[in-house]
Amino acid sequence: MSPGRLSLALPRIAAMGDTARAILWMLASGVLFILLNGTLRLLAQQLDPFLTGFLRYSFGVLVMLPFIWRAGWAAYRPAAMAGQLWRGAVHTSGLLLWFIAVPHVPLADMTALGFTTPLFIMLGAVFFLKEAMVPARWLAALIGFCGVLVVVSPNLSGGAGPYSLIMLASSPLFAASFLITKALTRRDAPHVIVVWQSLTVALFSLPFALPNWEWPSPGQWAAFAFCGAIGTAGHICLTRAFKLADMSVTQPIKFLELVWASLFGLAIWGDVPGTATWIGGLIIFASTSWIARREARRAKPV
Repeated sequence: MSPGRLSLALPRIAAMGDTARAILWMLASGVLFILLNGTLRLLAQQLDPFLTGFLRYSFGVLVMLPFIWRAGWAAYRPAAMAGQLWRGAVHTSGLLLWFIAVPHVPLADMTALGFTTPLFIMLGAVFFLKEAMVPARWLAALIGFCGVLVVVSPNLSGGAGPYSLIMLASSPLFAASFLITKALTRRDAPHVIVVWQSLTVALFSLPFALPNWEWPSPGQWAAFAFCGAIGTAGHICLTRAFKLADMSVTQPIKFLELVWASLFGLAIWGDVPGTATWIGGLIIFASTSWIARREARRAKPV
């Protein structure tokens, strides 16, 4: 985008309601997390999975150090340490299960299992955060999930055995972590939450990484630095989205990650999407576009 167009776009973005901005932040986080998960899956097949998880979050701390140094540690002090520790412990539990399974679960199966997390989040938001159970949001989420199943069902192998169940068990833990994040946004800024997530997950995952420690190659160190940067950016985008709107608004947008993954595969590896991918992608795009437009209109003052 040229500087002139950017100068015209920024006021429009600033004029958007909180819901519309939350959807944009969620879209940005989805693109970043597709890059992150693809890189982490490759690293977890080369190194010990627990070591991979520890180094990913350790580099998340490192990329934030210049910002902490410039602003001062006081700017990153959380309002309540207990909440940050609970979030770190729950997120680490989900990550340990995810990293156990990820080297063994085919990509299509991993995609389908991972997309159960938004449904757990929406359910938890109703029961624990007392968000309104808006039928349109649930309809959009269910239609989006059906689109995911259309894409992945031709390639589901079922050959991962118990590892599929282990990966499925990580979904409610990730959902709980994100629900805690939503609660934390009421008192802490997104950058504070993301820094403490990296610190606590790195701390809690270190004991699991040490038994099978091995030094990464220069290329793997570079990959971890890349993961630290885009992972931190992705979580900041995600936390900003949670701060601006109900979680049930943002979750249908997450299904678009499957569309981004297909486009990246086409652009980078030349993987031509099949008919099921196009049909499922259109279903996902239609459901997320519909809920985004509906929520944007709903948020406008009358």
